Amino acid sequence: MLNSANSKHEQFWRYLEKSGVLDTLTKVLIALYEEPKKPNSALGFLKHHLGAATPENPEIELLRLEPLKMKQKYEAIAEENKKLKAKLSQYEPPQEEKHAE
Repeated sequence: MLNSANSKHEQFWRYLEKSGVLDTLTKVLIALYEEPKKPNSALGFLKHHLGAATPENPEIELLRLEPLKMKQKYEAIAEENKKLKAKLSQYEPPQEEKHAE
């Protein structure tokens, strides 16, 4: 039975290693260690850094990207609008001629 427990333990550690959990935890703990002014809540520090590194839900990541996509779309539309206005102005008579008629 002791051998079975060791085997499960080793399997679990391999799983943590393969999935990147050990690497991520190590990096966050090193960041805490290297922090010149230790935070009041070490657990809060860990939660903050782990939450920022890996979002809990893929939908959160999509929501974070949405404003960037909207900004890019806005800029493309604004540029297109500018070009179309320039093109349109070629076909419109100057303002002075309109008032003279």
